[in-house]
Amino acid sequence: MSARLSPSDLEAYCRAQGVAARLHRLDVPTPTVPDAAAAVATTPERIVKSLVFLARGEPLLVVAAGEGRVRYPLLARALGVNRKELRFATAEEALEITGFPVGAMPPFGHARPLATLLDDASLPASGAVFGGGGAVDALMEVEVAELERATGGRRVSLTEAAAEAR
Repeated sequence: MSARLSPSDLEAYCRAQGVAARLHRLDVPTPTVPDAAAAVATTPERIVKSLVFLARGEPLLVVAAGEGRVRYPLLARALGVNRKELRFATAEEALEITGFPVGAMPPFGHARPLATLLDDASLPASGAVFGGGGAVDALMEVEVAELERATGGRRVSLTEAAAEAR
């Protein structure tokens, strides 16, 4: 079983890996996109959520901004797998895989490295975004370019906006 990681572990990871990010410890919980946006006085489009999926049993992370939903057909196509070989990780699986709870999941600094896809349809091209900070009362602020570098993620359109544009 993976050890449960904390905001302090996330800060230590950023220091060790040279990730330019800032942890915001808040007075309110931020388990949803609207809660997080309100807590740091930004728009939902500047809040990124980190979602764990399993493809053929292997974990991967999807980072998407705002409240758009990841479309399974688009994700399956991006991964080159059949839709039936893909599923959302349970909260318990996500905690075991990453060390962080759902609702506080950062886009990097996990218990083990994860292949990462960045949703091109929702993620801003530049500027600061806020992701999970390792606890429901913490958010990690990072520039989009640094997010891309720190995750090594590949940009691909995965959310509803991408599906509607097709």
